[in-house]
Amino acid sequence: MSPSFVPPRRIKIGDAAAFVGSTPRAIRHYHEIGLLPEPGRGGDGRRRYGYEDMIRLLWIRRTADAGIALDDIRDAFATGAASADADGGEAIAGVLERLEHSLAEQEAELRRQRAAVRRMRTEGSRTGLLSDLVTGRLTSLPEGSLRPADLDTLLVTERIFGPLGAAVQATRFIALARNPTLRQESDRVDDAEEALDDSVAVDDPRVARVAAERHAFESALHAFIEESGLSEEDEALFDAWEAAHPETAEGGEEGADPASRRREADSMSVVEAVGKMPYDFSPARLRCGELAEELSARDAAGT
Repeated sequence: MSPSFVPPRRIKIGDAAAFVGSTPRAIRHYHEIGLLPEPGRGGDGRRRYGYEDMIRLLWIRRTADAGIALDDIRDAFATGAASADADGGEAIAGVLERLEHSLAEQEAELRRQRAAVRRMRTEGSRTGLLSDLVTGRLTSLPEGSLRPADLDTLLVTERIFGPLGAAVQATRFIALARNPTLRQESDRVDDAEEALDDSVAVDDPRVARVAAERHAFESALHAFIEESGLSEEDEALFDAWEAAHPETAEGGEEGADPASRRREADSMSVVEAVGKMPYDFSPARLRCGELAEELSARDAAGT
């Protein structure tokens, strides 16, 4: 340093900002939120910053770069001043601990997102939208054996009942993919139900007839699932899920529906889903579904 050069005792806001790698606007914001005390002003009425101000600005810049919120930095400095700890070390340490926990959660979320993207690239964008549990259930099927509508149904089911509910429902589509006769009958009954539009009265004989056809098809599908061993795979799914999620299996009130206890935290109840997910079903089609359920209930009761 040249002997003739004398460092300034106080500097203007522009020089302060340049030294710490910030901007005058940012420093003014620090003043506004109480993070940086207002410095003295020169004869021209402008702020002048001294050595201690610069130290504090450097602290602010470095801690902010580490991801600490300005409000947390301000509170840490306030706590440090109250405890006669000039740099607020203990308070900053607490903030850093919270920040590390937050960053760990963000890293976990990034890993989840990367896994989802990787799965979509590997499985195909539509299948990859489903969870690993569901896609794993579908891996045994030949490529292209599932229809887009099947995957859409699984996506909705996973939102309502969680991954386990969708994985169990996947059994239905696996059975249809393996049995072309059942798939053909499924298509026929689906078409018959869709024909029950708003022009069909709820007491129209077609409603009861299609309900009987639906019941007969569901019975045949259930029989195939039992005979093919798919139901045993479902039981293995339940056992594996409950072993991995004991809190889900044991939670809930005694006597509650086991399926409801298996739903993931982000899922919703069936009642909520009915109120939020639009289904364009006519009254006749809804009545058809009720009649089919009544037939199933009678079979279950042995009447």
